[in-house]
Amino acid sequence: MGTLSETLLADDKRGKVIEDSCRLIDGEVAAKSGITGLLIKGGYKAFKAVKPTMVHEAVTFLLPEFVGVMDRHYAEYLAAEPKKEMTLDRWLVRRDTKVADDLLGITDRIMDRSNKAALKAIYKKLRPVGQRNVKEAIPGIGRLIASHVK
Repeated sequence: MGTLSETLLADDKRGKVIEDSCRLIDGEVAAKSGITGLLIKGGYKAFKAVKPTMVHEAVTFLLPEFVGVMDRHYAEYLAAEPKKEMTLDRWLVRRDTKVADDLLGITDRIMDRSNKAALKAIYKKLRPVGQRNVKEAIPGIGRLIASHVK
């Protein structure tokens, strides 16, 4: 278990990390613009109307794997950069494609195990959009992590 796992998944922090992650997701969705933004916002609102706890439940379920992925990136950050010159969020942005692919690898594995062909087909079509959206969220992810490991 690495530094982030020990810190972010600790009983005294886990709930706050989940709350902050849900707020980050809400903020990222709210910041979307254009036609794609309207579609994302509409879908997000519809999902939350059907199941208001959906985001919280998904974050709670995925958090251990998410933290495991980010633990590796955080360890690289700690080993590689003088912290005074490069904040975690800026360091992660420099590696945004790798970080996004690693994070989406979690949902990729979930989809690989799914026996629902229609869902898998939809996921495959939406994955490039997902990668772009995850890359856009990376500064916020870095700030969220940094706020909990001070």
